[in-house]
Amino acid sequence: MDVEWARLKAQDLRRLAAQDAIVVLPVASIEQHGPHLPVMTDTRLGAEVAHRAARIVQAARPIVVAPVVWAGLSEHHMPFGGTLTVSPATFRAVLSDLVTAILRHGFRKILISNSHGGNMLEMQAAVDELAPRFPDAAFVATTYPAEAAAGLAALLDDQPGIQHACEGETSMMMAVEPDLVDASDLAALASEPGPKFLSAGAGSYRWRPFAHATANGVAGNPARASADKGRAMLDVAAQAIAALILDPDTWAPPRDLRGEGAGGVPFRR
Repeated sequence: MDVEWARLKAQDLRRLAAQDAIVVLPVASIEQHGPHLPVMTDTRLGAEVAHRAARIVQAARPIVVAPVVWAGLSEHHMPFGGTLTVSPATFRAVLSDLVTAILRHGFRKILISNSHGGNMLEMQAAVDELAPRFPDAAFVATTYPAEAAAGLAALLDDQPGIQHACEGETSMMMAVEPDLVDASDLAALASEPGPKFLSAGAGSYRWRPFAHATANGVAGNPARASADKGRAMLDVAAQAIAALILDPDTWAPPRDLRGEGAGGVPFRR
């Protein structure tokens, strides 16, 4: 059976819900990715990783991938143009409504699979809001460059991890959408944002637009990109997400280690 929700019929999805299938909900963004990559980069790569991971998992258990939520939190990138962004409240509300709709069909295990760093905090906040409302369901939020960080780092030449429109993202887009990559002068695009882009002091957060850190919307060195490297990176990312999904501990219910009470007063059950 196809793993793509949008290609299935209603009865197929009812059958998957009855089989306790895992639902992967990809979340991404439409935002500038330098002069050489399309604005759909995060959306395209997030969908690719989610579908590859689901195809790996499918041999072991039922799984389906919902359509990508392309509207993300990209305010940092607005100065460069081409970016579509929503407010944090809207992003959380969309996730909450979509997850609630999925739950209403009987699914109980949902992986929110993210491909854009700006979504991470609000994605986690959405899970924090959903979990107490639906205690019989399991929610997991992941971001593939973080979950697959070690494997991706081993394939990169000039950077320790995925940055933005960089060696890594450019390589992966060369692998899946080569016609949309302008590789005419990648060497001229390298940009290394300083360590203080979004920080202040020893450990404090300070908001800044991406134009504060880069002149061209790139963070990293796309000149080191190749399609072969991109294919290897997509495989590593998909394997990491599949391993997360297949780990029984990922979906294990929470433990309750409370005793009968404390200070002479029973706990509420």
